[in-house]
Formats: sequence, C-alpha cells, structure tokens
Amino acid sequence: MKSKLAILLNGIIRQNPVLVLVLGTCPTLAVTTAVSNALGMGAATIFVLICSNLAISLLRNIIPDTVRIPCYIVVISTFVTIVGLVMEAYLPALYSALGVFLPLIVVNCIILGRAEMYASKNGPLDSAIDGLSMGLGFTLTLFLMSTIREVLGAGTFFGFDVTFGVLKPMSILTQPAGGFFVFGVLMALSIFVQQKSGQKKIKTTMDCASCGLCDKGSCGGCDKKEEAQA
Repeated sequence: MKSKLAILLNGIIRQNPVLVLVLGTCPTLAVTTAVSNALGMGAATIFVLICSNLAISLLRNIIPDTVRIPCYIVVISTFVTIVGLVMEAYLPALYSALGVFLPLIVVNCIILGRAEMYASKNGPLDSAIDGLSMGLGFTLTLFLMSTIREVLGAGTFFGFDVTFGVLKPMSILTQPAGGFFVFGVLMALSIFVQQKSGQKKIKTTMDCASCGLCDKGSCGGCDKKEEAQA
C-alpha cells in the first residue's frame, strides 16, 4: 500500500511533469489563460494517461519492440479520439476553446514518455496509478497557472468578476509573455521547495547523535556517512 501511495505522490511532487520534468509545456502555456480551459485539458489528459498506461501495460508482452512507438501512438490516439468526440458532443464550448491542443494530446511528451518509461515495464495497476499521478500533477500545475493568469490578468475566476472594481487587471499575464513569466516563477518555487526539503532530510539523517550508524559518537573518518547520504 505504501508503494502505491509513493507512486501516486511521485507525479504530483517529486516528478511533476511540468515543473520538474518540463514536459507538456506548449499546452500548459496555451490553455492556462482561463481556469475552465485548464481543468478541461487536465481532465482529458488524466483520462488518456490512465487508459493508455493501462492498455500499454497489458499489451507490453505482445507489442514487438521494433514497432513499440507507433503502437503506443495508436493506443493513445484511440483514447484521445474518444475524449474529443465526447467533449464535442457534450461540452462544445470547451472543445472549441481547447482547439488544436486537444488532438495534440496524442503527441504530448508526458503521455508518450510514461508509456515508454513506465507502462511498458510495469504491471497494469501500477501503470494506471502512475498515469493518475502524472495527470494530477499536470492538472494541478495548470490550475495554479490559470488561476494566477485569469485572476490577475483578466480579473475573473471561472468567468466571474472577482476584482469588484478594486484591482486593475494586468493584461500582460493573459499574453504569451505573461504565461512564460508565471511558468518560470512556479518552476523556481518548485525547485526551491524541493531543495529545502532535501537539505532538511539530509541534515536530519546525518545528525551524529541520532544516526545510529556507528558507536563512535562522531562520523569522523567513517565511510558510513557517505553510505547514508547516498
């Protein structure tokens, strides 16, 4: 159970596909001008990630290694087509707003990368959880970026005015330059938080009084310090 939770949290924090792995940057910058568009893209990506990871994991022993990438694309495009048809039928406004970036999920580096690096090497359950994890990490990043850009750039949230005539919107945040700026700030914050948490973990582990690696009371020239840090 603990390992499954670790897989789930991996894509949200340690290997966030956008802020850490820097994948899926184009749709991230393109659809985050509005929260509704961001959540729509996030939901579609989560569905495709889970289904494609599950399918590819189940077929990993059948797909020949020489044609694995074309096979992965066929599997992924099948689920993207399903999402596109459902969205066009029931959410036409969102379908139009996402435009070309919805069918381009087929070649999204996040989905193809997880198929190649994880689903093709692991069991169906773990692969599905990995897809959910990466999808949630992607969606969370889209939500944060779109909230900042829509609220500060347009003065709205889900289309509703939230400025009440007090805050003047900074329209540059709804433009490509603003998207890059917000993306850079969030990436810097992510790196800062991970570095701080990593330093704290090492400091706690390497405390001589509590490490328990030796009975000398000091690491001195002991090799175990390097082993513990590794």
